[in-house]
Amino acid sequence: MREALDRFLSELTAQRRASAHTVAAYRREIERVLDRAGRPGAPVPPAAWTAVLLGRVQRELWAAKLAPASVARALAAWRSFSKFCVRRGVLDADPCAVLPAPRLPKRLPRTLPAEALNAALDRIAGDASASRDRALLELAYSSGLRLSELVGVNLGDVDRGAHVVRVRGKGRKERIVPVGDAAFAALDRYLDATRVERVAAPAAEALFRGPRGRLSGRTVQRIVRRRLAEVAGGLGVTPHALRHSFASHLLDRGADLRAIQELLGHASLATTQVYTHVSRGRLRKAYVQAHPRA
Repeated sequence: MREALDRFLSELTAQRRASAHTVAAYRREIERVLDRAGRPGAPVPPAAWTAVLLGRVQRELWAAKLAPASVARALAAWRSFSKFCVRRGVLDADPCAVLPAPRLPKRLPRTLPAEALNAALDRIAGDASASRDRALLELAYSSGLRLSELVGVNLGDVDRGAHVVRVRGKGRKERIVPVGDAAFAALDRYLDATRVERVAAPAAEALFRGPRGRLSGRTVQRIVRRRLAEVAGGLGVTPHALRHSFASHLLDRGADLRAIQELLGHASLATTQVYTHVSRGRLRKAYVQAHPRA
């Protein structure tokens, strides 16, 4: 089964174009089960990959008080691997078919208030570190980037003349996203502050760097929490809150939902429609203005 796992992850990378983060997460969740079937790293026969084993590991995840979303991600990895093994003849049947899926709570995206967010961004100033953080947050909010897209931006991806940035989204799909004037002004200040360090830097070099090179996702998460804590009213704030705010603020100001779908890189309009629930104020205003008996 460990050999099958290696083949599965290779297919995930080559054919499905999964990101390195997704591949690592799938490996971790599947190896969690394989390690329960025997000693870590020891061979595991196909007969050991059973519904009984998977159910036991699933109950362990619940006992460890993991969030329903985390349990659901583990189950998704097991199901995908099981289906691969059935296709390749490693397994006769899919043991995941009988596992119950966790019920996920429906959570509306957290949207940061536009005025408070703008004020918080304007207050970020100081040394090179501050200029980097300001540029990073401005670009995330200006273009609605995912965390993985933000850390993956290279110097050569930014087109100053066209006011756009090229990003690589889910499934390694590339898209071109507009960048606002405020974000470009922050980027210019950041690049000026680090110009000496970037002499003859290749276009493939990371745009946002730290002492050890390209910023990691965890570092970006810490930057967002530190710089924008006050905007969230003391609650935890994540990079995805900037993406949600980008979409909600565009919708509030009359942007077309399909245009927002393209900007976010959503494959389905249904994914984008969650923002119609967030922007209840906008819908109420449209109703009052349009309905003859409102």
